[in-house]
Amino acid sequence: MADNKFNPFNPFANFASMDFSQFDMTKMMQSYQVPGIDMEKMMEAQRRNIEALTTANQVAVEGMQAVARRQAEILSQAMGEISTNAQRLASSANNPQEMTTQQADVAREALEKAFANMRELAEMINKSNTEAFQIINKRFNESLEELRGAMPNTPTSNKK
Repeated sequence: MADNKFNPFNPFANFASMDFSQFDMTKMMQSYQVPGIDMEKMMEAQRRNIEALTTANQVAVEGMQAVARRQAEILSQAMGEISTNAQRLASSANNPQEMTTQQADVAREALEKAFANMRELAEMINKSNTEAFQIINKRFNESLEELRGAMPNTPTSNKK
């Protein structure tokens, strides 16, 4: 149902059918020369910005994959523990006092394990987010320096 008419309500509708293979951002930007600004340096800086974002996204995705793998391991361990605990509780079904004590132990162990697992997962997520943020932050600072270098005669202070 794709028609090639311009859609004023969705100007991006026809992007899939457009040919961007001949599009060169560097050439386009060179036609907009601004005195005192080296457009090649600016384009190179933007390329490095995109590379930094790509790296940060890769770090974040790898971190989330590690969290998902660990969650699967935790689930597998929990299923094994449920089976073990069910057998343990079934063996004490004839003694109500022992069964109550074992139920309390199982509940306490499960709660401690759940908190430890949550803490571990939170630390994994925090580590991944911190690594990704450091990549972006480093590139942001480099980009500011590059921007200053691309614009000569820019005052660095308000001294007269």
